[in-house]
Amino acid sequence: MSLGIILASTSVFRQQQLRTLGVDFIAAKPIFDETPLADESAAHTALRLAVGKAQSLVQVYPQHLIIGADQVAWCGGKQLGKPMSVAKAQIMLAELSGQQIEFYSAICLLNTFSGSLKTHVDKTVVQMRELSSEQITRYLAREPDAIFCAGAAKSEGLGAALLVRIDGSDPNALIGLPIFWLVSALMENGVAVI
Repeated sequence: MSLGIILASTSVFRQQQLRTLGVDFIAAKPIFDETPLADESAAHTALRLAVGKAQSLVQVYPQHLIIGADQVAWCGGKQLGKPMSVAKAQIMLAELSGQQIEFYSAICLLNTFSGSLKTHVDKTVVQMRELSSEQITRYLAREPDAIFCAGAAKSEGLGAALLVRIDGSDPNALIGLPIFWLVSALMENGVAVI
């Protein structure tokens, strides 16, 4: 039996990533509180949110494969969310200038037919350049979508100019979906990706 694929995300970045695999899917908005819990690690927050997003759609999409995903950035002993405004992004990028940031990209695949849940967290370490306030202003003017990215760093566009180095096992994870893991998980669930 072939199960439909649901991406529990309204992120255009994740939708674009999933489209590159050539699989049919529906993007659906999850209903889940994304507030981090006190004393929760960044990796745990990302995974809890990814699973919560997928589980929030179980009643709407029975007998489907639901992909849940979330990303949390960590720097200076604190979690960094999405700034959601240019003013907050300017402050965030000024604080991140020259710093090393850890990005935790969590993903899950929930099979609502069998009840199987597979999870994964991919860690990517990024070294930011030293940035002037003028560079930050120009970057945000040219990459307005960066305010919707964890740490305000949209690596797949002009954001690459903000970075000196990226260390990780899957270059796709930094954008939002650990594609290498996802392909394996989909294939294990009978999806002919290749």
